[in-house]
This record gives sequence, structure tokens and C-alpha cells, in this order.
Amino acid sequence: METRARGGLFHRLYHGETSFEFIGRKRRWFLLSGLVMLAGVVSLITQGLNYGIEFKGGTSWEVRAPHVSVAKTRDTLRPLGLADAKIQTVGGGVVRVQGPHLSLARQQKVSEALAKLGRTSANAVSINDVGPSWGKAVTNKARTALIAFFIAITIYISARFEWKMAVAALAAVVHDILITVGVYSISRFEVTPATVVAFLTILGYSLYDTIVVFDRVEENTRGLAASGRMTYSDTVNLSMNQVLMRSLNTSLVAILPILSVLVIGAYVLGATTLKDFGLALLVGLLTGAYSSIFIASPVLALLKERESRYAGIRQRLLSKGGGVTTGPLTPAAAAAMAAPSGPAMADDGDRADARPAAVAVQRPPRPARPGGQRKRGGSRPGGGKSRKKGRRR
Repeated sequence: METRARGGLFHRLYHGETSFEFIGRKRRWFLLSGLVMLAGVVSLITQGLNYGIEFKGGTSWEVRAPHVSVAKTRDTLRPLGLADAKIQTVGGGVVRVQGPHLSLARQQKVSEALAKLGRTSANAVSINDVGPSWGKAVTNKARTALIAFFIAITIYISARFEWKMAVAALAAVVHDILITVGVYSISRFEVTPATVVAFLTILGYSLYDTIVVFDRVEENTRGLAASGRMTYSDTVNLSMNQVLMRSLNTSLVAILPILSVLVIGAYVLGATTLKDFGLALLVGLLTGAYSSIFIASPVLALLKERESRYAGIRQRLLSKGGGVTTGPLTPAAAAAMAAPSGPAMADDGDRADARPAAVAVQRPPRPARPGGQRKRGGSRPGGGKSRKKGRRR
């Protein structure tokens, strides 16, 4: 307790000695996630997603025009029927125009207008014509990959841990999907094939962080929760505090390179193709780090507390002390509870078995003294020894 009082937050995080209350405040986390998901669903219903040209089909032009604004480009393309086209200025002074399908003749006119705007030749304008069937194929493959992912994860976690952990992990994955899609709908970020690839990638990361927490929960369940000294919710809360620093380090190490891709790669070096991939990864990593602690673990505690075994433990602890715990436990306090020699925390049968072993350790057999002397006789100065000699004669 003295070390905990002296150490700061970083010290306690580093040594796994935090005692944050995660499970006890699960309603707050569920309410927060529910509000964000509700806003995302409303945005999806009202305005949908901002699909890129690869999904909805159309024609895209790109030309290098460093000193040309979006407004000037729109004024130039207005006579050609592209006043409502999507115009962007991306890294390196490149102007990107996305519009509907046009005939080859009209595509050539747009290229000539953009070349004149950028003071270059028409051959320097790149044209990309994409049909809507390609986007549908990508969407169908992504849907198939997502279903296969769910099935594989359910089988693996059920075999590795149990089906209730699989349900909790899938709940966290669905939470990540809804949050990420909602953020893209609200912010109007463009959904491209790179976004889909990053989206499938973050599901694996979210699951990895959840498995780390569940592995520690299972390890503590075999000790503390199995002994009946802690409820399952307290065990899960303790496990989350123990792996909190590891989860934060894992998330931070993964997020820093993504920020480098977005800030340096996309905005400084002009690698705009990395922006869609990095943006989806950043949103997904933040959501996955949140869900593994604030969604998956509380859902697991809710499911396990309904079992008769853990419900009985909770009722017994409530009847004995009037409450389950006075607050979230630190690993040091949990280790003290797990000590088998503690008579206050052990069961009656455990104390009966532990007492003889404790006596044997505290009172080992004493070695025989020279001449067959006893401790009582040998302790007397002279008198006891002379009497023993007289007896021998």
C-alpha cells in the first residue's frame, strides 16, 4: 500500500498495480457506445456512405495544377456539364475530378480543359473509367470475407476458451464495425477499396487485443474465482487492470506508424493512395482498443455472472460481508487473497489441511545433544551435569 501511495499513475500502470473500476461502470461504457452507434445508424439511414468512384462507377481525371483552386476548376468544367462533379486538390498540387460516365468524345474535351487549366498537354491528364460492376464485386467479396471471419473466430474462441467468450468477442467486433461505418458516414470520408482492406485488417487487431484480455481472465479464473473468494466480475476487473499497460502499449505502437502514414505520407509527401488506408486503420485501431476493454470484458462478465456457480459465489459473499468488495482490487491485494495460508480467506477444509504442515515447518525436530543430555538438564550450570555423572556411576 505504501508503494501504491508513493507511486504515480504511470508507475502503477507500468507495474500493473492500477485499480480502475471497469466492470462496475459498464453501463456508462454501454451508454457511450450506444449513443455513438445510434448517431452512425441515423447518418447511414439519412445520407448513407460516401462511396468512391470504384463502387458507384464513373470517370476520374487527374492533372497536376499546383496553383489552381477548386472553384476555378469547377467554373472551367461547368460548360461541359460537370458543375456537380467531385473536385479535390490532393498532395503534390494534383487536381482530381470525379464525375459520371461520359462518352469518349466528352472525356477528351474534359481532358483538354484540365490540361489548359494546368498549362500542360492533354496527354498529361490521366483518365480512369470504372464501371459499377467492379464495385459490386468488391462489396460481395468483402461481405463473404466478413462472414468467413465471424465463423472462424467463433470456432477458434469456442475451442480455445468457451462459447461465451466467443459471443463477447463477436459483440466487440460488431461494435467496431458499427462505430467505424458510422464515423465514415458522419464525417463523409470516402469509402474506397483501400478502406475495405483496412476495415478487414482492423477486425483482426481488435480480436487480438480482446484475446489478450481473455487469456488473463481465464488464468485468474482458475485461481481466484475458482476458490470462491472473488466474484467473476471482480476477477475480470482485476485481469483488465493487469493487462491495461500492455493494451495501451500495443495500441500506441500500432497507432504511431499509422499517424506517420497519414501526416507524413499523405499530407507531406503527397502519397494520397495511403490516406484512405491509413484513415480507416486509425479509426479502427482506436475503436478496437476501446472495445476490447470497455465492451468485450463487461459483456463476458454479464454472461458469466448468470451461471449458477458464480451467482452462488456472489450471494455467499454478499451474505457474509454485506457486499462483494469494498472496491476494485490491485494485483497485490488479489495475491493476498489467493494465499492458501490465510485462515480468514481459506475454506474450512483448507485450514484443516494447512495446520499440520504449518506446525511441522515452525517446530522442526531438534537434533540430539551430546551425551544424551536434555535441554532442561543441560541448561543448569553444573548441578544437572554432576547429577547425571553420579547416576552413571
